[in-house]
Amino acid sequence: MKKNKAPYFFIAPAVILLLIFSIIPIFLALIISFTDMSLAGLADYSRIKFVGLENYINIFSDKTFGQAIFNTGYYVVIGVPLVILISLALAIMINFGENKFFQFMRLVFYSPSITNTVAIAVVWMYLYNPTIGLLNHLLSYLNIGPILWLTDAGTAKISLIIIAVWKAIGLNMLIFLAAIQGIPKVYYEAAEIDGANKWYQITRITIPLLRFSIFFVTVTTLIGWFQFFEEPFVMTKGGPLDSTLSVALFIYQNGFQYSKFGYAAAGSFVLFIAIIIVTSIQMKLQTRQKDSGM
Repeated sequence: MKKNKAPYFFIAPAVILLLIFSIIPIFLALIISFTDMSLAGLADYSRIKFVGLENYINIFSDKTFGQAIFNTGYYVVIGVPLVILISLALAIMINFGENKFFQFMRLVFYSPSITNTVAIAVVWMYLYNPTIGLLNHLLSYLNIGPILWLTDAGTAKISLIIIAVWKAIGLNMLIFLAAIQGIPKVYYEAAEIDGANKWYQITRITIPLLRFSIFFVTVTTLIGWFQFFEEPFVMTKGGPLDSTLSVALFIYQNGFQYSKFGYAAAGSFVLFIAIIIVTSIQMKLQTRQKDSGM
């Protein structure tokens, strides 16, 4: 009997933390999303009124929220494939590189992942500066620019994507690198005996055997980009003209700047459901591929 109880004692701390900091807050946020809760309501609970689906109806008719959804979709569609492809390419290059230079590049590409976002934003704001920035200075030699990287609605989203991709590839690169190094070397030795070149080994051995790692990175990267917040919050505040406003930043602004907690909670649940739907689709596709033996 004691042996049967032992596993529960080991998982108990994780379950308790999950309940306190995740499950319970989710249910509280769901309740708040059906109210008009604000700062006044926090001070006096009697002033909180139940509004039913009013917050959800208003949020879907809110043009700003619609713009935030469009921007977030734009970030996801462009940012996620770039992160996966670049991090996978770097992992393959570093793993198969026979020079110590490639080992050094592992540190170079991983460093942005552990660097504070605010510090990164300060550096990139100088790089993006339209008058004294390094990027426009280099482009001037090609008779291009100056480009208004962060102050033009047409380029601001791309500018933030560049920073986010540069920051995200390091961690995913290490995940892919660990997975590649876990592939038995006998596969490559057998391929070399058969006369297969490096490109054939990568496309027919490495990438197919990385399908579970690619799936994991895809899901985590999708969730991260759906919650895209730090870069637009620090660098553009959602501007210009809401062109960089993400759903996560929209939720923050309504909740903590405008004190519309019920409205913000409704927005957070829309985002929550969207993440669940996309993750479920990824899970089903992965299961289907596994069942078909791909």
